[in-house]
Amino acid sequence: MSRVILFAEVPHFYAAVERADEPSLADRPIIVGGDPRKRGLVQGASAEALAAGVMLDQPVHEALKLCPEARAVRTNMKRYREVSGRLFVCLRRGFDRLEPFGLGAAYLDVTSSPDPPEEIASRLRRFVAEEIGLELRAGIAAGKFHARLAAEEAGASGCYRVDPERQTAFLSPLPVTRLEGVGAKTAAALAELGAQRIGQLLEIGPERLQQALGTHGLRIHAYAAGRDDRPVRAARHPQSLSRETTLEESRDFAVLTATIEELARRLEGDLRAQGLTAGRLALKIRFSDRSTNSRSQTLATPISFSAEIQELVVGLLAHVDTGSRPVRGVGIQLGRLQRSEESDRQLDLFTGQRRRA
Repeated sequence: MSRVILFAEVPHFYAAVERADEPSLADRPIIVGGDPRKRGLVQGASAEALAAGVMLDQPVHEALKLCPEARAVRTNMKRYREVSGRLFVCLRRGFDRLEPFGLGAAYLDVTSSPDPPEEIASRLRRFVAEEIGLELRAGIAAGKFHARLAAEEAGASGCYRVDPERQTAFLSPLPVTRLEGVGAKTAAALAELGAQRIGQLLEIGPERLQQALGTHGLRIHAYAAGRDDRPVRAARHPQSLSRETTLEESRDFAVLTATIEELARRLEGDLRAQGLTAGRLALKIRFSDRSTNSRSQTLATPISFSAEIQELVVGLLAHVDTGSRPVRGVGIQLGRLQRSEESDRQLDLFTGQRRRA
């Protein structure tokens, strides 16, 4: 039986996060990068900006000349990592074992799943849309690279599948630049050999490609022929989990504690879904003037229940001055995550040592 690999991604992740956080950007191209006055570089861009010729790693001021209607925003890696953590929580609800691919995408080996891969993809898309307001697309194929390529063809349906018997027909008309490892220099070398499309590259054959490009040529030929046996190397579990929400401006302590209760309830669900406990928690309060105040606590005993999370976070809230400025947002982050059984073993060891003392 052929492997079934599902690649799930939020396209143009940095720009997508910025757009979700600021609805006024919905109809504008977005360029994410450094300060254009200091020759900052482009680190992300929306599809519209890329279509206008914007490229990653070019100076932001040059990118704005190519797409003058774009909004340039400063890179916010802390925020992108926060959203990435929540994204992977959603993806693990669909299938626990996944291999992250950057901050906004992951590979899942769903070969052994009893559910059709399209159904898994549909669930993942729904989870991500409901939980973090981002649009997910998915590609399904027998190899990691080909699943990623399929995702790029997802279109309005959000999911595209390439079965092994369709791989040649799918790949042949595509330009060679769609192959992993084919940049401008390699594409020029392939053009000299008469290959501008993947089907033409296959006609050249592996021997000539090896003569021209060495082992790199053999790797390119394997991808062109639909071969990619690299395994999905599943990460054990996320390192942190977070939940946050935006409020109508409020100084009311009761409103803040009710918000914390709801966030704690959702975090309990996240922990339970992955069989995890948390050994550290942090509270972040964002005020109406965009300033923030954070408090954190490391725990002697890992926790997993909403009542525990709520009690500890409300205790942290008591150390934040929320009466002088309206609060605009509340967030909770859980860290030092570990599997529940690992927490139980550590607790048994600790209590056992205490009994013997």
